[in-house]
Amino acid sequence: MVYGCASKTSSLKINENIKPAILTLELSEGKVLYAKNCAECHKLYEPKSYSAEEWKSILQEMKENTELDEDQVMKVYNYLIMN
Repeated sequence: MVYGCASKTSSLKINENIKPAILTLELSEGKVLYAKNCAECHKLYEPKSYSAEEWKSILQEMKENTELDEDQVMKVYNYLIMN
């Protein structure tokens, strides 16, 4: 058997500002609602294209052009601001 001496510290640097790319059920539903409803009239914008405040304003205006209820709009909003 061979044994070695090494420190237990790792040189791996982790950026703690990176969000995990995991879609919850609600975020996944928001993504589908966004794709189905918004792409009917125009191209889909990347979520990072606008700030959370800008998305809120955009969705309030665009809601009038869809049949989405408030709950569904909130799912779209949450998807957009979390990605």
